[in-house]
Amino acid sequence: MTSNSILQVLLYIGAVLALAKPLGNWMANVYEGRKTLLGPLLNPVEHGIYRLAGIDPEKGMTWKSYATAFIWFSMAGLALLYLQLRVQGMLPLNPAHFSAVPAFTAFNVAASFSTNTNWQSYGGESTMSYLTQMLGLGTQNFTSAAAGLAVLVALIRGFVRRETHDIGNFWVDLVRGTVHILLPLAVVFALFLVSQGVVQTFAPYQDVTTLDGGKTQTLALGPVASQVAIKQLGTNGGGFFNANSAHPFENPTPLSNFFEMLALILLPAALCHTFGRMVGDTRQGWLLLAVMTMLLVIPICLGLWVEQRGNPRFAEIGLNQAVTEASGKDALTAMAGGNMEGKESRFGITNSVIWSVATTAASNGSVNSMHDSFTPLGGLLPMWMMQLGEVVFGGVGSGLYGMLVFVIVAVFVAGLMVGRTPEYLGKKIGAYEMKMASLVILIPPALVLVCCAIAVVTPAALAARSNPGAHGFSQVLYAFSSMGNNNGSAFGGLGANAPFYNLIGGLAMLMARFWLALPVLAIAGSLARKKFVPPSPGTLPTHNLLFGVMLTAVVVGVGALTFLPALALGPIVEHLALYH
Repeated sequence: MTSNSILQVLLYIGAVLALAKPLGNWMANVYEGRKTLLGPLLNPVEHGIYRLAGIDPEKGMTWKSYATAFIWFSMAGLALLYLQLRVQGMLPLNPAHFSAVPAFTAFNVAASFSTNTNWQSYGGESTMSYLTQMLGLGTQNFTSAAAGLAVLVALIRGFVRRETHDIGNFWVDLVRGTVHILLPLAVVFALFLVSQGVVQTFAPYQDVTTLDGGKTQTLALGPVASQVAIKQLGTNGGGFFNANSAHPFENPTPLSNFFEMLALILLPAALCHTFGRMVGDTRQGWLLLAVMTMLLVIPICLGLWVEQRGNPRFAEIGLNQAVTEASGKDALTAMAGGNMEGKESRFGITNSVIWSVATTAASNGSVNSMHDSFTPLGGLLPMWMMQLGEVVFGGVGSGLYGMLVFVIVAVFVAGLMVGRTPEYLGKKIGAYEMKMASLVILIPPALVLVCCAIAVVTPAALAARSNPGAHGFSQVLYAFSSMGNNNGSAFGGLGANAPFYNLIGGLAMLMARFWLALPVLAIAGSLARKKFVPPSPGTLPTHNLLFGVMLTAVVVGVGALTFLPALALGPIVEHLALYH
């Protein structure tokens, strides 16, 4: 690692940690109904929505009612988006005159965006009209993220409330997350992106003359800044353009790149402090944030090391991959070195690696480089971040409730070790909670591995690979790791816009979203009905270093034991082949 790399990593992590507390306090105030700075402006909007929709904000819900509302809302969004995609050619704001999206692709897109996955098997600028990008995809970017926040808040109430069936009101949590958190942040961020040169226009695509003389090129335009803002903040990740945040109209400057990277994990990081505030013990939130940060920084450092080492096969033919540092007038002679294939020269290896690890840790899925062009171990790292279950920051809301499930498992294991009934935040953890936690932990790996196994014995799926060897297996494994964990990032090199991947992948995304959220809500309902158990001298502290190590071991152990055999068939064997 160069001094420049170290400085950029420290600056990035420092900015995330510095903003976690103020943003976390703000979100806690929103969900607890306290006064906020924007309350006088946004409260009338919130209550106006309640009146229009006939919502009683004082009416609580059982976990089953909450889950029913969550599912019906998500399914309605899926159906409406699918319908819009199928009739796109008849709708306005379509200057490129795009026709209807094919049925299998439309199903995959609708499933993807309604589950906060935002996997894209299509090119945005060659498929979607402006109206579809804004009304269809943009709406889901807000609501799917707000729904994930709502499920997290319901789980937090399960820890806080005592002897009640009431875990809150889904509709109130959904509206508050959208109106008070996501919308104002997205407006501010979109204005900043416009100031950096990100496109925001309804003008049609423009034909321009190229610099090499006489040729013309069509420049795709559109309302990009508003979409990029919420795609990053809401851990959505779906790019307006096919190149996503490697495209200069989505990410034009080093400053826009830094803030887009910051937005990747900003809300998931701040939610750790929100959790600590709402349960009345901020130390719990800081411990979770510390574990997540460690599990993020180590892969970033490993990724920088393997990418800056370069490709040994290039060294065999005499290509210089050494990194040279220079300043002042000598800066023009400096070499980035390492493996620059598939990376934007304006971002380099450091920003590409940080983004690749952060986007797969945060269940965002946006990219500013081609992961397919990373070295085998460099490509393994973002793949494995998804395979951990998207709990290292993870999606907005969904990442933290996934990590809390691992906390429940760690507490249960610790209870078995010392012969005590496991407790967390004053609630006893019993067989029911462990059964639900097991579902949350085991379903994503099962989806990924089963779907991958089907793909590698299906001729149509195998034909979509660009590489027949171990790298081709990595392409398939990465795709289902992404869809089966609601991440949405693409390895590249896989022709995924085919009926097989659109159908199987769409079903995997739906199951990964709802089969996890429902057990989490069941846990919330069970905990809310329990009595509070005061801590005793034998109670396991869950805010210290020892528990942090135990929690880390549980998270890493599950990911390593589950996916190591599959990884050995792909990136690991490909790495070994480079040196033989």
